[in-house]
Formats: sequence, structure tokens, C-alpha cells
Amino acid sequence: MVEVFSGRILLNKEGDHVEPEEALRNKVVGLYFSAGWCPPCRDFTPLLCDFYTELVDESDPPAQFEIVFISSDKSAEDMVEYYHDMHGDWLALPWTDQYKHELKKRYNITAVPKLVIVKENGQVITDKGRKQIRDQGLTCFRSWLEVAEIFQNFKC
Repeated sequence: MVEVFSGRILLNKEGDHVEPEEALRNKVVGLYFSAGWCPPCRDFTPLLCDFYTELVDESDPPAQFEIVFISSDKSAEDMVEYYHDMHGDWLALPWTDQYKHELKKRYNITAVPKLVIVKENGQVITDKGRKQIRDQGLTCFRSWLEVAEIFQNFKC
């Protein structure tokens, strides 16, 4: 994932710039293609927040998992509002970064919401992250981690 966002800047919820090389190193990454105007997105996002919170914020050590929100909102203001009101404490690609179009093409995103789980090098682990979280809950993270080819500090 480090390679996919190399040379880019990501944002945290406070609007601070985050270096992808540091934030995504040695992690399973969920690319969350979503938009505030989309009812299924607004339905799934709270579930994703709970999933992320349990894995990252409430686990000791925190799970090696990060999410990058890639917005399909109609404006930067819409993205910021949706990101702040509904999303977890994960990262986002700035709305103005046209790289989002390349990512949508690369990962064959034709509709939102879509949660693509990828290895550190950007290879797809699954493009059915949303369904797996709904069906399996936290246990799906274990299967992602097994194929992620990263150094593991997380107890399965």
C-alpha cells in the first residue's frame, strides 16, 4: 500500500497531512470508496467504524489495519462533512486529489460503497470487504492478515 500512495499526501480527521509511507507500512489496508449522498454508504459506515474501533483502538496491540477513505462526494465540503460526521478515525485521500479516479479504475470501482482490502503492495486480498464484515464480523480480519504477507504483531 505504501507503493500505491507513494508521493501522495493523506489526511487524518483533524485535516493534518499524513505521510502514507509511515501510516500504511506493515498494515492490511482497506480502501473505502464511499459518499455521503449514498444511502447504502451511510448504512455501512457506522458498522465499519465499529469494526475499525474494535480492531485498532481497543486492541492491545492495535491490529495492523488502516482504512483510506476515497470520496465520491460531489464537493470537498460534502466530503469533509461526511468524513467528520460518520467516519472512524482513519485516513482519507484529499477530495481534490485526482488520483482517486486512477484508484477507481485500478480497483474496478463501478458503484459505492466498496471496501477493497489490499496488501501493502496494493494487491487485492478481497474486493468484498463490506460483505465479509457484515457476514463474519472481526473474524474476517484474521483471514485478511493470513494472506497479507506482513510481519504480524496481532494475536489472531
